Amino acid sequence: MCGFSVLALLAVVACSDSKSGPAPSSPEGADLSDSILLDTVQRAHLDYMWSGADPTSGLAYERIHLDGVYPAHDSLTVTTGGSGFGVAGLIVGIDRGWIDRSEGVARLKKIVDFLEGADRFHGAWPHWMDGRTGKVIPFGQKDNGGDLVESSFLMQALLCVRQYMNPAVNEEKEVIDKINTLWKDMEFDWYTRGGQDVLYWHWSPEYEWEMNFPLEGYNECLITYVLAAASPTHTVPADCYHKGWARSGAIKSDAAPFGLPLDLKHNFAEEYGGPLFWAHYSWFGLCPKNLKDKYADYWHVTANHAKANYNYCVKNPNGYKGYGKDCWGLTASYSPEGYSAHAPNNDLGVITPTAALSSFPYTPEESMAALRFFYSKKNWIWGKYGFYDAFSFDPEWTLPHYLAIDQLTIAPMIENYRTGLLWRLFMSCPEIQTGLTKLGFQFSD
Repeated sequence: MCGFSVLALLAVVACSDSKSGPAPSSPEGADLSDSILLDTVQRAHLDYMWSGADPTSGLAYERIHLDGVYPAHDSLTVTTGGSGFGVAGLIVGIDRGWIDRSEGVARLKKIVDFLEGADRFHGAWPHWMDGRTGKVIPFGQKDNGGDLVESSFLMQALLCVRQYMNPAVNEEKEVIDKINTLWKDMEFDWYTRGGQDVLYWHWSPEYEWEMNFPLEGYNECLITYVLAAASPTHTVPADCYHKGWARSGAIKSDAAPFGLPLDLKHNFAEEYGGPLFWAHYSWFGLCPKNLKDKYADYWHVTANHAKANYNYCVKNPNGYKGYGKDCWGLTASYSPEGYSAHAPNNDLGVITPTAALSSFPYTPEESMAALRFFYSKKNWIWGKYGFYDAFSFDPEWTLPHYLAIDQLTIAPMIENYRTGLLWRLFMSCPEIQTGLTKLGFQFSD
């Protein structure tokens, strides 16, 4: 499934070069085939990155609120990591014929052109940018510089694009060349903060390293170490992974909720595992199947995490209304009290559709049951870009609000379940294979 051969928001404004696109529909009826239902959901959700994208940059807005109610400045804010998930979704749309290839290539060129001129800090983009100018919008007071993790999510997708493009076609070769330049400009070695055996998440020209956030596992950040080891220009030594991320072996865990070994210690969420985005963000390109190192079997890490989340919701120890075999999934999202990192150790009774839907590769039957249940409620929780970010039954609550980081993992991860497309593309990168080998991973098709 993961072989290495390459296959030959706000006032929502459609990008000016959009003539075709997913044109998502919402057909009626509970008797839709699985295939048609998956098509419908993928098309609607990736459209957030097609007709819903920022018209200047082509990138994804941090949030799209169909009721027009926004925090200050958010109608201008595009997001780096969420755009990475969206770029992966554009590949899905092109490959399935929902987006005309020439128009899709033009959109991808617009994106990489914008990224070339946007603010970067030793090769890393900020978490948020102004979609008109590419200038940093602070994610927090001291978070006004490079965000290595969000930039890694974006680069993971751009490398998938590079592998998907045809170098014999001039327009596509131009995209390939631009991505290679952006990739080589990422200074992973700078983010070791002077050669320490760990990567740091943030650097700011104003506050330098004051955010002080070393990347130690396990959470959503593994892809950053894989890319850092794979970098052809600014690589880091393997000790950075083993001593930093893996904490000299302290990352290993014996936790096995519901008899499902997690292999790795989930930071701050050991009993059942953390929010489910930890099984999605590093894994829309990096393939966990047949991937192992001395710390973990990464299919256990991802699939058992998703299954534990499912089993927790079925068990429903807090007795929340609605939880069950067809209504499950805890991950970071909106809630009646605002944004929260929902997980079994932070269960507020809020179901986030992306949790179950982006877990399709790991829990296909459980995710399909959830999809059919969610779709049966579409008059309540479905809008222009698919399922709203989150909902609860007690209190009965939802809002017509979307977040890029939730919305845009759905189409890529469903595609990995259906065809393995993104997994094949990313794992076909020769640098990634070199980087994984350098870190001591075993992998095969």
